[in-house]
Amino acid sequence: MAQDSGRYFSSFDGTRIYYEVKGKGRPVLLVHGFIVNGESWKKIPLYRDLRDRGFQVITLDLRGNGKSDKPHVPEAYAKDAEAKDIIALLNQLGIEHYSVIGYSRGSIITARLLVLDKRVDHAVLGGMGADFTNPEWPRRILFYRALMGEPVKELEGVVKYIQSSGLDQQALACMQKEQPSTSPAELSKVDKPVLVICGDKDPDDGSPEDLAKMIPRSVCIRIPGDHGAALRSAEFSKEVISFLSHL
Repeated sequence: MAQDSGRYFSSFDGTRIYYEVKGKGRPVLLVHGFIVNGESWKKIPLYRDLRDRGFQVITLDLRGNGKSDKPHVPEAYAKDAEAKDIIALLNQLGIEHYSVIGYSRGSIITARLLVLDKRVDHAVLGGMGADFTNPEWPRRILFYRALMGEPVKELEGVVKYIQSSGLDQQALACMQKEQPSTSPAELSKVDKPVLVICGDKDPDDGSPEDLAKMIPRSVCIRIPGDHGAALRSAEFSKEVISFLSHL
């Protein structure tokens, strides 16, 4: 497929999604986390290293983020809407098989792709533990309450950052309200190689070791750093590239 850059497509429900495709070769999809967008991948070593190693790198702004549409109703984010956007994009691109790398909330969406899309060959769940498998995850509910304007002291800094950065707080609230979970029973049926990778000072989202135990063909690696530093490290890139290159 020829190299593309900076395009939009209309997803399954008409939502416009922004995406970029860089390079040729084996497709690797990067799924960003919360309060960032596809552009954020370009700031870390992994993005450059994937391109240097001959992978085709696909990024997108998930609905509610970046240059993509930002619906203001929770229903627009329900029933795996974000995963369906990705599946629709890869259909449009004619991708038959791909690897997928998620980080933080992006790993939550990546887990849904492991369940919903048989074209996934390998997956990386970065910066995430087992807590998202609980549909009533207290941390998710706390974020939703804070974004809806309730006083949540431990998230005051996050809300101020969202407001000062001009991010769409209402869309982000809807996103948290309808954030998907993937049950241990669903994960136990995943028959693809999965790397679970997390910083050794990243406790917020539960145990990555517990998450790996739920997935039959997974390995779990801890690297130095907290939630943000681990992603930005050369060690993260090294471990992910090694995982993808030895399969």
